[in-house]
Order: sequence, then C-alpha cells, then structure tokens
Amino acid sequence: MAQDTGLLPHSAHWGAFSAGFRDGRLVVEPHPGDPDPNPLLQNFPEALRHRARIARPMIRRGWLERGPGPDPRRGRDEFVPVSWDRALELLAGELRRVQGEHGPGAIFGGSYGWSSAGRFHHAQSQVHRFLNTALGGYVRSVNSYSAGASAVILPHFLGPFEAVARRNVTWDQVAAHSELVLAFGGMALKNSMVASGGVSRHIERGAMAAARARGCEFLLIAPLRDDLPEEAGAEWLPVVPGTDTALMLALAHVLVTEGLHDRAFIDRYCTGWDTFEAYLLGRADGQPKTPDWAAPICGLPADQIRELARRLPGRRVLVTVAHSLQRAEHGEQPIWMACVLAAMLGQIGLPGGGYNYALGALGHYGRRQNAVSAAALPQGRNGVGAFIPVARIADMLLNPGGAFDYNGQRLAYPDIRLVYWAGGNPFHHHQDLNRLRRAFAAVETLVVHEIGWTATARHADIVLPCTMTLEREDIGATATDPLMVAMHQVAEPFAEARDDYAIFSALAERLGRAAEFTEGRSARDWLRHLYEPTRRGLEERGLPAPSFEEFWAAGSLTLPQAEDDGGILRDFRTDPEAHPLPTPSGRIEIASATIAGFGYPDCPGHPAWLPPEEVPTGDAPLRLVANQPATRLHSQFDYGGHSAGMKRRGREVMRINPADATPRGIADGDVVRLRNARGACLATAAVSGDVMPGVVQLPTGAWYDPEDPAEDGSPCVHGNPNVLTRDVGTSRLAQGCTGQLTVVEVERFEGNLPPIRAYDPPGEALAAE
Repeated sequence: MAQDTGLLPHSAHWGAFSAGFRDGRLVVEPHPGDPDPNPLLQNFPEALRHRARIARPMIRRGWLERGPGPDPRRGRDEFVPVSWDRALELLAGELRRVQGEHGPGAIFGGSYGWSSAGRFHHAQSQVHRFLNTALGGYVRSVNSYSAGASAVILPHFLGPFEAVARRNVTWDQVAAHSELVLAFGGMALKNSMVASGGVSRHIERGAMAAARARGCEFLLIAPLRDDLPEEAGAEWLPVVPGTDTALMLALAHVLVTEGLHDRAFIDRYCTGWDTFEAYLLGRADGQPKTPDWAAPICGLPADQIRELARRLPGRRVLVTVAHSLQRAEHGEQPIWMACVLAAMLGQIGLPGGGYNYALGALGHYGRRQNAVSAAALPQGRNGVGAFIPVARIADMLLNPGGAFDYNGQRLAYPDIRLVYWAGGNPFHHHQDLNRLRRAFAAVETLVVHEIGWTATARHADIVLPCTMTLEREDIGATATDPLMVAMHQVAEPFAEARDDYAIFSALAERLGRAAEFTEGRSARDWLRHLYEPTRRGLEERGLPAPSFEEFWAAGSLTLPQAEDDGGILRDFRTDPEAHPLPTPSGRIEIASATIAGFGYPDCPGHPAWLPPEEVPTGDAPLRLVANQPATRLHSQFDYGGHSAGMKRRGREVMRINPADATPRGIADGDVVRLRNARGACLATAAVSGDVMPGVVQLPTGAWYDPEDPAEDGSPCVHGNPNVLTRDVGTSRLAQGCTGQLTVVEVERFEGNLPPIRAYDPPGEALAAE
C-alpha cells in the first residue's frame, strides 16, 4: 500500500490536476480554476497499478530462440522475461545489425500517439531523438489519423493547418459575435475536453451557453444528436454520414440561383469561382447541384435545404467542420467545400464568423496564443528523407518498394526491417486490424516501449516496460493555455518500469552515442534546460521570471497571452494585397490549378461530390460511425475506472436507433455482433433515438481482444470497431485515414459469451537466462 502524501501538481492531455495518496489510494483532483473538469482524470486511480501493467522486460519466445525475421506467430506467442541488461544488449545488437546491413532507412520510427502531456518525457520526441542521434535517422510518418486529409488540402486553398485551426476564430468570439453556427459534424465536448500538453480551463461549454443566451443559433448537421452539448440548444439536422459535401453544394446552389451569395467578396478575395460555378450549376457535367438532387443523397428534404440556405445571408455565420468529416472516403471534399460556402457568405476573417476547421475538435483550438513559448525536446537531424502518410503503415510493411501517390508526388514505400514504437497503439488508430496483424508479421523485429499489455505490445518481439506520467517529473505546457505546470512525481515506478529517457540513454551508451543523445544531462537537467527559454522570454518582456527552482516549488507559472488578432485570415480580409494568403494565388482558392494539375480522379481541382465506394448492401445494410470515445483518450487507460465503468457487460457500448433495433430483435443491454466482409466484433447495445435511423455508433479505443489469437480473422470480443473499418486512403492527394465510417450488419448474439482477456498479461515461457 502506498504511503499517504499531500497532493502534488501534475498535468495530462485531459487537464491540469493534483494527485496524491489518501488511505493508501490515489486521489486525483482537477485544477481549482477549471470550470468544467474532464472526468477522464478519474481513469488514473485504477490504472496506476492495474494488472495490465508490464512489470519487466520481455522477449517473444520465437524471436529469442530463432532470431529476427518475419513471423506469423506475433500476437500469439509466449514471452520470456529477461533482465534489463539482457534486453538492452539484445536490442542494441539488433539495431547494429539492421543499421549495418540495411542502413537507417530500414528502420521505421512509428510512435504515433499522444503519450505524455510532458514536454520532455514525450515518447514520440524521445524515440525520434534517439534514432536520429544514435543511428542517423529513420523513416518517419507525416500528418495524423485525426487530420490526415485536412492537413494536406488546407494549404492548397486557404493556409497552413495550424493557422486555420488554431489562430482563427476563438471561443470568446463565438460567445460575443456569432449569430448562427453551422456545425458540420458538431463540436462534441468529449473531443474538446482533450488537448495535447493539457489545458487548465475547459471553456467550450460555457462559451456555447453564453452565445446561446445572447441569441446565437446552433445548427448541428450530424448523424448523432449529442455531437453538440445541451447548452448549445442546437437544432439537429440528421444527415447520412459522409454526405455533407452534397448538402453544402445544394446550399451553395440556392445561394447562387437566388442571388444571395456575396459576389463582391468572391471577386476581391477568391480565385477559381467561374470553374466552380460551372460545376455547381451543372454546366460542366450536366447535373445542377440542386436541393432536389442532394435530398436523396444526404437524407434531408429538399424544402428544408432551401429554407436553411435562405437563413444564412445577412448574419454573422460561422461554418465549422469536425475532424470526423475528413476521416472518410474523399475526406478532402467537405473541408474544401465548407470554406467555399463560408466565402460565398462573405464572412471569412470576421470575429466569430467565416470558416474554422476543427473548432471543438481539441481543447487548445479556439483560444488565444501565449506570448511566451514553452520549449520542446530537440529531436536532432533525421538523415533519412523517406516518409509515409501516417495511415499507410500496413501498405508500407506489406508492399516494400511499391509505388504510391501523395500530394502531387509519386513515391515508393521503403523496405522496413525494424519497427520501433514508443508511446502509441496502432491497434487503436489503424483500420482493418486483421490486415495490420499480417503487416506486423512481415517485419524482422518489432520493438515496443509500453506501460501496459496493449495489442501492439502483444505483437512485439522486444517489450520494454516504461513509466506512466505519474511516475516521473516533467513540464506540462501548450501554446494556447497560460498555465505551465511543474509535473511532480506522484508515485514510484511500477515494478521494473523505467523512463523512456533512461532506456534510450542506456541504449545510446551501448551504441557509443551517449554523449550525442544525452548531451551530458540528467532528466532533471533537461527540465531546467527546457524551462530556460520561457524564463528568458518573460525576462525580456520585463515580467516576473522565476528561476527553475522557484517555478518547481510553486508548482505552476502563468504565462502572458497575446491579443486575439485573428491570425492570417483577419489580416487578409483587412488588406488582401498587403497580406496575401500563403496559397499559390495569394487568395482563397475556390478552384485550385495546382490540384487540378495532379490529375487525381478522386480529388479534382475544385470541391465536388464524389460518391463513396463503400455503401450499404444487403449483407451490410447499416452505416457504422466509429468515432472517438467519450470515456478515455483514444485507447489510453481503457482499463481505468472511468472507462471501465462506462462499459456494459464488460464490453464497449454500441448505440442503435429503435427503428433498426426492433426488427432485429435487439433490446437495450443485449450483446450484439457487428460484422462485415473484413471481420466481426461483439458489443453491448444501447437503443437510442440520439442516433439517426440506418446508423449505428461504436466508439474506438476498446483494446483489441480476438476470441482466438491463433485464428486469423477471429472476432474481437471486446468491441474494437477497427476490425470492421477499411484500410484505404482518403484520396491520392492526402492518403488520410478513412476509419470514421464503414458498413455493417448487426445481430443479437446467441450462445455463451466469450471471456474478455484484453487486460490479462500474455503467457510467459520459462526464462532462458
């Protein structure tokens, strides 16, 4: 039992907090200044010493006995416990072999994941710094699963992702100025409750409540009623998932044909209108994009679409687009078309109006920037130029040397022999998990640092147990929250777990590169070093600039924030000649000659409705929305108290409309089987009118738990929807993730329920030492 302590300051991606032990139990209290604390903080107490934690270094038996090489037994084999010295010697030898025989271009530094909110013990930064300084580089991934399509297409028509998502419309502006918010995909609080680096004040609920009290109208255009909070008082327009672009085009058609669009704004600030208008009105393809055309596609009556379009002109309208819309086939199109719709209303660049991509998608969007920055761990120089779009990892491992398109380039997948993963779980993020299993079976060695026995760890050859955030010191900070947190160590490391920095330092020493990796600094020395630019920035502004020791003793530091200047879009609206956008034309590109020049049939030179390839059929008649969970961050701490407490019958909850449940004989609380051609999983049904008919919703993040790990395609008994989702790119332009939507059949499960073993440590062989 842990000794009782006082509460110590700390931070996580879901908020600033204090933690300590009372009566031997971990207690977590949100930051007192947070008006709307995130309940995910309550995953910590159960997670800290859970049986799913990895206690000591482990080597997969097949790899230990037969050496590196492709092996279909990954994920099905036993593990052998070894000492730290043995594990590090084996790993250092394997790194030398791969680097010597194939070069650093045969190593993939995966590590996609949120890991810690701390700026130093950030696993992704640690592994990349190690691979760069000790081995000369690695094959990297670009973009994210959340925003793979938008990050590529936004710079073509408007500006860089960060400028459009972060330095644009703020929640303060929404509360003070917005008159109508057109929220495509909504702004669910479960998403904005989370922010990389953490936030000390969750303000989204209060801002929407204030806007609503002032008279602002919120229109929720989404298949799920609760993608806006009750405080918004939203009008719900349930649309067929993946059809937002068709609806936007129909709205635009009404604006043009009734002369309601702002042609003066288009002429001054935009380019490519004539090309787009020819498509919109049907002169280019013979099909006018009328409400009557859109109605059967998106599921809204044509008259309702017309009425909605006529409500938009003459008001301060904000068009927002959730991440979810672009996590689907042709995900680039709604991102682009929403901007065109906002331009037609002439609102872009106005406070609380225009276009904001992903407002509400993360907690640090819609806030002012800090005037003093917080440093991050330098990652060194990567000597390898090869990369992949992040969601194409299975393609890379299964098709070495294969060609692929990306943003106007024709590239080839590198031949990867070793994958090094720290701080992430691709068996959460990735699609078609049976295919991913085959991909990981194809590499020679898979190395994983983990705190718990995720499916990724179970598929590894070398598993190194690392500490969780409460077991180490760090600095918590983000660019849009003024509170910098001195993250004190709250608990001792679990069993033999070590910090990533300690692991990489020991490996670098064995490879003769310790000085390059550590620069002679301990972990505490690095915290002092990373804090210094912030202290110096405060000093240069004539503000109180406490020493590191003073900051650490105080537990936090409040940084000054810059004025809300509206970013590049406000400057552009004020004077487009003096402040052109960083697009090829310097204007908003309603049509893009650059994209048209790529010749991609799945991403033409202007926004367009492109029907998806995967549609409901007799075998899979329902659309599945596999969105982000409300009870955890991705798959982190799925075994935590809050996450586990929200499951039913130990399984993830799938929501289904009564109109779909009743004919299938499904009642609330039944265990159901979701299936399609790619796989199957079990979940517990919740019958709810908050999901539109024809749609079921099963969030991601339940740890993958195949009923029989030795059987290919075995159903997941725990409720991971990524056994069902399709592993294809959004388009040849961005190659983003399409995991938000798929099609399934759902049936009541009959028979004996299989046990859930997702959190049980895998079998151990006798130690070979």
